[in-house]
Amino acid sequence: MNSSIPSKPASIAVVIPSYKVRAHILDVIVRIGPEVDRIYVVDDCCPDGSGDFVESHCSDPRVRVVRHTVNQGVGGAVMTGYAEAIAGGADVIVKVDGDGQMDPGLLPQFVLPIIEGWADYCKGNRFYDLTHITRMPAMRLIGNAGLSIMSKISTGYWTIFDPTNGYTAINARTASHLPFDRISKRYFFETDMLFRLNTLRAVVADIPMDAVYGDEQSNLKITNVLFEFMGKHAKNFTKRIFYNYFLRDMTAATFELIAGLILFVFGVCFGIVHWISALATATPTPLGTIMLSALPVLIGLQFLLGFLNFDVANVPSRAISKFLPFHPSEARKLLTPDDQRPLDPVE
Repeated sequence: MNSSIPSKPASIAVVIPSYKVRAHILDVIVRIGPEVDRIYVVDDCCPDGSGDFVESHCSDPRVRVVRHTVNQGVGGAVMTGYAEAIAGGADVIVKVDGDGQMDPGLLPQFVLPIIEGWADYCKGNRFYDLTHITRMPAMRLIGNAGLSIMSKISTGYWTIFDPTNGYTAINARTASHLPFDRISKRYFFETDMLFRLNTLRAVVADIPMDAVYGDEQSNLKITNVLFEFMGKHAKNFTKRIFYNYFLRDMTAATFELIAGLILFVFGVCFGIVHWISALATATPTPLGTIMLSALPVLIGLQFLLGFLNFDVANVPSRAISKFLPFHPSEARKLLTPDDQRPLDPVE
């Protein structure tokens, strides 16, 4: 006897943050296929009045415009779109930028792993096809590679790449359990999302894609955010380790980490102290002292490598969306009071 719950066609919603993308947004909307039930355009206090522009020039009945009275950044716009999509009954929510860099024709590929139940969140990966990488501007290529390495360490998703890619899809149940009020609202948004998803043990999948670079201007400058990102990555890494290896669970890797840090720090500090003493007195350091410094360092490194190996193998592999409670009617409560905006329908 088949005891599975009868399935229904998944309701798909698209969220488009709108800020200085007036020249491209209508073309993006036109290219969104019929598989999408609702399109939420979030006017993030756009100086070009993109919300009014969409209302005046778009006749697609699926489109709804949501307005921010204060600019909140791409993260704030997406979170507002998520809340509205969840409240509207969406099962899967896709985020597409309004600047035309993302092909809406790829949308079925992004939602399929979520609909089939083996992923909770999907994101684009522009590095998958090596023949297309040369199309990416050199500085953006180098910057994304560096950010990807830092992201692997801080988020715990060692198998994914291109963390700043904004073409994403998420199961609405998973989205409803995100801490909307704590997710970074500016350029760190995509990476912070991955960190928050890891705390839920959500499965993330990379979707191969090719970005299009035309006359649009990116507001993200790697040189301007590098040190800010490094600090936030370090903070998220520390919190992730505490959540996963001390608060939620304690495994052999926890003790490898503790022992490795103690031994490594002791060996380094012991060696530095005796090295300075030897320089000050101009006397050679005894072999036993050298070994007493080197052995803890080497053993500590072995423990730390063992912890790293466990962490890499500990990437979430079982989708959790179907096991999460879901209350769509409470979706807008996820936003802070200042972020709760009435929905402005396009008639």
